[in-house]
Amino acid sequence: MASASVETAGGPLTGALLLARLAEYGSAAHPYAAGPHLLRGPTASRNLADLLHYLCVLHGRYPGLVDHAAARVTEPEARAWLTQATYAFAGERAYLARLAVAAGPVPSTPGAAGTDAAVLGQRHAMETLAASERRGCALGAAMALVLDWAAIRTCLDAAADRLGVDPPQYAAADRDAVVALADSYAAPAAVQRALLFGAEQILVQHHGLWDLLEARRDARATA
Repeated sequence: MASASVETAGGPLTGALLLARLAEYGSAAHPYAAGPHLLRGPTASRNLADLLHYLCVLHGRYPGLVDHAAARVTEPEARAWLTQATYAFAGERAYLARLAVAAGPVPSTPGAAGTDAAVLGQRHAMETLAASERRGCALGAAMALVLDWAAIRTCLDAAADRLGVDPPQYAAADRDAVVALADSYAAPAAVQRALLFGAEQILVQHHGLWDLLEARRDARATA
């Protein structure tokens, strides 16, 4: 997926551009994420178990993406937001782990070894972005995860409903706070470019995960 061009000084503010990236590339824009095969129907339990397993591979390990970003960012305002986000994602990891245990093992699927390698590659790519020394990149990656997780949480909560798990409140869902921080932090054009690059690449990786999960569902249906 090609990277979209970034506006320079005098164009839209960074927060608006970040939300535009989210609308274009985010999980909510992928048809499988909100489709009947994942959330409803006779194979939904297996498909949700598949999602939970691979989300654990991507985001279930500590330190996670937000933790890596927090170690790179030094500006007080951004660090304050990242501190809140790291706390929130500790809770999300625990929630994801409870769901994965309740869902049971990953469903048997043709081509599983290739999927495992691809998702491990995605995790490495995300960790690289979150550890970037380019000012703005790590913060943008963390922002994209926080924003996109709200759509992913819809799927997690659907799984929780099936599995009898009480979903906690998503504690990092303040979109306005993310937008305000993006605007204030990334006023320089170079920082804006780096922040949006980091954010967009995280969204692209999530989009790729949905593609893989959809392909796995199709493989199970035809096996």
